[in-house]
Amino acid sequence: MASEAERTFQRFAVFGESSSSGTEMNNKNFSKLCKDCGIMDGKTVTSTDVDIVFSKVNSWISVLLTRAKNARTITFQQFQEAMKELGQKRFKGKSPDEALENIYKLMEGKDPATTGVTKATTVGGVSRLTDTSKYTGTHKERFDESGKGKGIAGREDVTDNSGYVSGYKGAGTYDKKGNN
Repeated sequence: MASEAERTFQRFAVFGESSSSGTEMNNKNFSKLCKDCGIMDGKTVTSTDVDIVFSKVNSWISVLLTRAKNARTITFQQFQEAMKELGQKRFKGKSPDEALENIYKLMEGKDPATTGVTKATTVGGVSRLTDTSKYTGTHKERFDESGKGKGIAGREDVTDNSGYVSGYKGAGTYDKKGNN
């Protein structure tokens, strides 16, 4: 059961931390693990309890191991101590080992959830407003038939620097008339 908990620990430890090796977890990811796995239920175990347990476990083991360089992270060993404390709080009336076992069952096979993360939507008015086939007037000129933007050519009026007045039909014929 502890090996499954260790895999879950590693998945949450690297979540959102590109430089993390998965051996140490910060408080943000620890709180996310507790919330996503159902350890934090809002009644018996709150976010405050989780933060207090993280700080408590982090501080007394840090002093023992004198590991001051990463004082804001915990290892898996510290994580297990934190889970023992949270287990006793979450599952009152059960033995510490039984409470820890129940905590590990809650964690089993869980991954960091990405619900609530902003995603691009194309529903309702958004899809209608971004459909280039329905554009009219000058906006239509900015896109080709496939809906791909024309770039600078679609945004700027390209000026004719030939020296002739716009709309003149005989442009480019002056030299031909003079040589006859």
